[in-house]
Amino acid sequence: MENFALIALAITIGYVLQKLNIFPTETPNILNKFIIYISLPAIILLQVPKLNFSLDILIPAVIAWIVMLLSALLVLGISKALNWSKEITGSLLLVAILTNSSIMGIPIINAYIGEEALPFVLIYDQLGTFLALAVYGAFITAYYSSNSNLSFKLIIVKIITFPSFLALLVALLFLGQTFPPIISNILATFANTLIPVALVAVGLQLQFRLPRDDIKPLSIALIIKLIIAPIIAYLTIVLFGWNNLAGQVSIFEAGMAPMITAGAMASMAGLAPRLSVAIVGYGILISFITTGIIFKLIM
Repeated sequence: MENFALIALAITIGYVLQKLNIFPTETPNILNKFIIYISLPAIILLQVPKLNFSLDILIPAVIAWIVMLLSALLVLGISKALNWSKEITGSLLLVAILTNSSIMGIPIINAYIGEEALPFVLIYDQLGTFLALAVYGAFITAYYSSNSNLSFKLIIVKIITFPSFLALLVALLFLGQTFPPIISNILATFANTLIPVALVAVGLQLQFRLPRDDIKPLSIALIIKLIIAPIIAYLTIVLFGWNNLAGQVSIFEAGMAPMITAGAMASMAGLAPRLSVAIVGYGILISFITTGIIFKLIM
């Protein structure tokens, strides 16, 4: 309940601040840059070295990548059919694909299933959405935020110089090792800023009245993220015979709200900022209902 209360309060604070015009209009962009350049790298450096690889617990990671790949292909197909702009396509390739596997996933799955599910939550998050955010997210941001055609070399340069990717490379060098307490405490302090700062940034940009042109991509993004993605996870489990706790957790994770950091990344890169934030905000609210339905169906 504490996590749910934090989510609701932080978004409300940001929305109220927006209506009171207390902060400058560029504040959300500044907060998003703080997340991308400070909070997210700190989390990566803090959490990735703690991973212990095992073939027996890779089911959530495999499902995560299958869900993201098929969802991305679906977004590209719909975008081409509806002739969406490059900015809208890039936005949906982030916020309709990357799932809120930790901020929302941990408290919701712990509430519905229990603590025995949390190791699989972390695998889905760390080896699935976390890696995707660092690599796939950097690629989408680099390619779709450019007004001109990028060369392959320039895209690679943008990816390998992206803060989260650099942090991931450094973190992998320390895999299985423990940082001294002073370093861990500093990283934890910066990492803990991500959730409240990201949620306030969402509230600062949240618009309940959207232009008519934004309604269709918003609706399609939420259908893909909250309905089609968990269906893909379920079909994958049936296909491979993974009808176990790891599979059930993966269905939950696939159906979580859009990742807050993905919305921040899209907003910072100029990929339909208003639409990106709206998808994240509405997705969080609606996911409280859809995850309850998923629980009823799979448990």
